[in-house]
Amino acid sequence: MSTDREIHQITLSSKSNFLYSFFLLPREKREAIYTLYAFCRQTDDIADNLDPADKRLSRLNKWERELKICLTKSVKNYFYTLKQVAERFKIPFDHFFELIDGVRMDIANLRYNSFDDLKLYCYRVASTVGLMSIQIFGYKDPAILAYAENLGIALQLTNIIRDVGTDAKLGRIYLPQEELSRFGVSEPEIMRNSYSENFYNLMDFQANRAHEFYQRADECLPSHEIRNMLVSEIMKNIYLKLLHKIEENHFRVLDHKIRLSMPRKIYITAKTVLDIKFA
Repeated sequence: MSTDREIHQITLSSKSNFLYSFFLLPREKREAIYTLYAFCRQTDDIADNLDPADKRLSRLNKWERELKICLTKSVKNYFYTLKQVAERFKIPFDHFFELIDGVRMDIANLRYNSFDDLKLYCYRVASTVGLMSIQIFGYKDPAILAYAENLGIALQLTNIIRDVGTDAKLGRIYLPQEELSRFGVSEPEIMRNSYSENFYNLMDFQANRAHEFYQRADECLPSHEIRNMLVSEIMKNIYLKLLHKIEENHFRVLDHKIRLSMPRKIYITAKTVLDIKFA
C-alpha cells in the first residue's frame, strides 16, 4: 500500500481474471480497487509461501497487528492508503480482519471435514472481498450484500474445482472429507492423478453446488443495480465460463490447470458490457 506504482505492479502482475473488469471503472474507483486488490493479494501470498506454517502464521499475525494499528490509530504506516480507501468508500474494517482469518485457516487447516467448514473458509477469503468491492462500486439496495456473499462463494468454489490437482501437490485438499468418503474417492487417488467414475461424480457434485451459488447470486441482484455491479458481473461470467469449460473437459483437473484464453476473457468482458449497457 506504500505507493501507487507498487500497488499497480502488484495488481497487474497477478494476471487475475478480475483485471479484465477493473479497467472499466472510473479512475477514482479503479485506483481504490487496485489498492484493495493489492492488499488481498499480499495477504493471500502469505499463506501460499512455502515457508513452514509457524513462520507464515507469525508473518500473518504481524501483518494483522500493523493493519490494526493503522486502522485504529493515527499512524501512517504501510496500510495508510488502504485506510484512506476504506474511509472514502465506507468499507467496514471488520472485513479486512475476516479476510485475514480466512488466510489463517488456509495455513492451519489443510483439510475441511464438511461443507459448512469449507463454506466459512470461502466466505472469509472470497465473500469478504466482494463485500468490500461493492462499497467501491456503489449501490443502494441492501440485497446487493447477499449477492456479493453468494457470488464470492461461487467464485471460490470454482477456484477449488479448477485447482484440485495443483492444491494436492501442495498438500491441500479443499474438497470436504465427508464428500470424499461419500463418493468413494481417496486422497491417494487424488495425489496420484487417478481419474475414475467416482471422481467424476464427486466433481460433478461440486460443480452443481457452485452453480447453485451462482444462481443465488443472480436471484439477489435487483435489475436496477445491475449497472452498478458491471465489474462483478464480468467476473461472474468469466468464472462461470471457466466452470463450464471444466465440465466440458470432464473434470480433468488433476494433471493440468484448465484456463480460459485471453481472447476468450476479452470477448466475455465485451459481451457482458454490451448486454448490460443496452439491456
